[in-house]
Amino acid sequence: MLVFKGATLFPIESAPFVGDLAVENGKIAALGPSLSIPGAQVVPMEGRYILPGLVDAHSHIGLQQTGTREVDHNEKGDPITPQMRAIDAIHPQDAAFADCRRLGITTVVTGPGSINLLGGSFAAVKPVGETADQMLLRDNIAMKMALGENPIFRYTELGKNPRTRMGAAALIRQALTDAKSYLARKTAGQIDRPNLAMEALFPVLAGRMPMKIHCHRADDIATAIRIMDEFGLRYTLDHCTEGYLVADTLHRALESGRCEGIIIGPLLCFFRKLECRNKQGCEYGSELYRLKLPFAICTDFPDTTLECLLLQAARSVAYGLPEQEALAAITLQPAKILGLADRVGSLAVGKDADLAIFTGHPFDYKSLCCETYIDGRKVWQLR
Repeated sequence: MLVFKGATLFPIESAPFVGDLAVENGKIAALGPSLSIPGAQVVPMEGRYILPGLVDAHSHIGLQQTGTREVDHNEKGDPITPQMRAIDAIHPQDAAFADCRRLGITTVVTGPGSINLLGGSFAAVKPVGETADQMLLRDNIAMKMALGENPIFRYTELGKNPRTRMGAAALIRQALTDAKSYLARKTAGQIDRPNLAMEALFPVLAGRMPMKIHCHRADDIATAIRIMDEFGLRYTLDHCTEGYLVADTLHRALESGRCEGIIIGPLLCFFRKLECRNKQGCEYGSELYRLKLPFAICTDFPDTTLECLLLQAARSVAYGLPEQEALAAITLQPAKILGLADRVGSLAVGKDADLAIFTGHPFDYKSLCCETYIDGRKVWQLR
């Protein structure tokens, strides 16, 4: 057993305090103002700040290779490809995973990009391991769906559909309707040849897997909610750039129980799309907080660098977001939204011992992540 002694601990679910944290068998065994555990290995941590490992709720890490033109994050031959799985394209040796460890990011949710209307399933992984299977925290965590400019522009260029927002919504409805029909025929024993695309949507239809919906403009957000309500599906709203313009709609969506959360970001990037012309920067978090809309913050890597996960939270505080809310937005909130809070997102007994240890307050620009632990094993140390 390891006991980290005398650090400032950020449990996230409660206020920070100076105390000790014990780790055993890859899990958090205890934490408190002063632990005395005979036989434990004591690690002095005075002056250090210990957070739960950071959680990036939406990225394409491992599928877009660092420093190359190799991209495996979109199967571009067809706008409907729900049978694609992130785990089949994650490259564990990508340098970006080493950056995660260096920055205290211990969980990343990664998967297909936003070119396809239904792009495939995301996976939650930890940035350590020789293979994607070894990195896996939870597979098939969400099904990617995309609205707006990305699918329209890509397939218009190829002379294919969709060419309009109406066409995009119609193709998604058709795919979901076809999947329901296919499921009924399979249940009745009427299917001779499996259709992987249709079968990949079964967990979505059954409520076991949420849709992860790329949407920026207010009308796309409303369309996403409308389609999910029509089919009675669980979902998250990712980017949700103009969400502040439809706050009442978002409140109703969250109250319905089908919308499981809002994931905003990237907040620190060039506004290169027309549909993002009303985009807010790091003030967006404080605006959603004022509107009483809970949210997580993501990097959308590689649209922003991994350093931006913590930086976006810190800058959000500068714009008025309470510090505790900002830290939760990159730890506990994404874990809750993605159904991972039983394992990660806060310092609590029984959770994975994923720790980000900083030389100073994590929002101090001079502070560095000096050690990172994943499942109780040190995977990074500042030298």
